[in-house]
Amino acid sequence: MNFLISDAWAEAPAAAGAPGQGSSVVTFIMLGVLFAAFYFILIRPQAKRAKEHKTMIAALAKGDEILTSGGILGRITELGDVYVTVEIADGILVKVQRPAIQAVLPKGTIKAA
Repeated sequence: MNFLISDAWAEAPAAAGAPGQGSSVVTFIMLGVLFAAFYFILIRPQAKRAKEHKTMIAALAKGDEILTSGGILGRITELGDVYVTVEIADGILVKVQRPAIQAVLPKGTIKAA
């Protein structure tokens, strides 16, 4: 009656001197390799970008043309410890947090836009 499904038979127990499934040393080496891969692919580049952003924020000066993370383009008019006042059009001033500044643009970018 079992034309399509073959019978399943139990396997004989392994011999007493047979090696196990894997060594714990190999497992630890693989975990180390996996951690190293995560470090070099994910953690290290993210830390490098964070450091570059921190130095860019610290080097802001009055008159710099910036781009915020919200996409607002403007020129810095005042600098504070936490906030920066940005002129986005003639007479229109907006305060943004320093970490919200995404990039410092080359001089003359606003006139070209």
